[in-house]
Amino acid sequence: MAAVLADPRQTADAPDTESSSSTVETMTFAAPTGREENWRFSPMRRLRPLLADTASAAHLSWDTRLPDGVELVSVEADDPVLDGVPAPVDHIAELARRHSGGAVVVRIPKAAELTEPVVIKLTGNDAESPVWGHVVVEVGEHAQARVVLDHSGSARYAANVSVLVGDGASLDFVHVQDWTDDSLHSAHVAVRVGRDARYKSMQVSLGGSVVRIVETVTFDGPGGDAELNGLYFADAGQHLEHRLSIEHQQPNCRSRVSYKGALQGASARTVWVGDVFIGATAEGTDTYEINRNLVLSEGARADSIPNLEIETGQIIGAGHASATGRFDDEQLFYLRSRGIPADEARRLVVRGFFADLIGRMGEPALQERLMVRIEARLAAAGVL
Repeated sequence: MAAVLADPRQTADAPDTESSSSTVETMTFAAPTGREENWRFSPMRRLRPLLADTASAAHLSWDTRLPDGVELVSVEADDPVLDGVPAPVDHIAELARRHSGGAVVVRIPKAAELTEPVVIKLTGNDAESPVWGHVVVEVGEHAQARVVLDHSGSARYAANVSVLVGDGASLDFVHVQDWTDDSLHSAHVAVRVGRDARYKSMQVSLGGSVVRIVETVTFDGPGGDAELNGLYFADAGQHLEHRLSIEHQQPNCRSRVSYKGALQGASARTVWVGDVFIGATAEGTDTYEINRNLVLSEGARADSIPNLEIETGQIIGAGHASATGRFDDEQLFYLRSRGIPADEARRLVVRGFFADLIGRMGEPALQERLMVRIEARLAAAGVL
């Protein structure tokens, strides 16, 4: 185990934030206005602190648990490892790349079979100054690993998370946003899946004033498999936005997307956008995506937009589904007719809604923590 009390890049040998920003000479993305397709659901006024092109020395506190053989190193902005990571996809991600001053790299060696997860806890203690970050997860060929990236505390945090899964490797990746109510968090999680490799992710968004996560997946060779799961719970005044993009350009690859969200309280807002592209060279593709939303009170709004573009008919299957509904009175009636009190019946319905996704995490302590958080919110709002 290794404990790091501050961002590992904040050391005597780390690059100066302002001088390192010159490594990106021009901006690819103009500052968004909110009228662009990929920004039209986002609360631009509330995101303004992360849209400003301003250097900052602020950082998060780090606490890490690293199994034997796993390395955590800091690299500067001109390190060759950063030449091989996916490019930013929007203005905030590009600002984070410009101002992060390098990256923290988690290296899992080739053929490693980790029996314990890599755990990185990032904690904020300042919701005034922006924090720019970049985390790279490198999984060597034929390695098997689980990585947990857990965010909490109070912060204005913009980051790139670059995930490189080597040929034949397998990675379970858990990305948690459990911030305080005054926090802002925007992240681009960019994933490259190697030949015959497997990637499984779980995005969890519970806390924060605004959380906007963009996860993109590309396949570097045939035979890749990507499973993207997510759950989110928006309370009054929260905006939780998840955008997914899976690009199939290699043959015989598989992808699955399953996201579930719940909303309660006035002006609670969630956005889910799932884009899947199947190129002309991606014969044998098998893909499906689904999003379900449970609206628990008046005044909450869920937007769900699945998109599918196909350029070849030589595929195994492709489809999508989306559903948004209110609390199921029939389920409540069924449970109450068997002597279960109303508050316990509601709790069981919500647990059942999320249970299958939470069970996919493989982290019992984290699973219980998240369910406790969800039930506490329901109780506070009088739903339980």
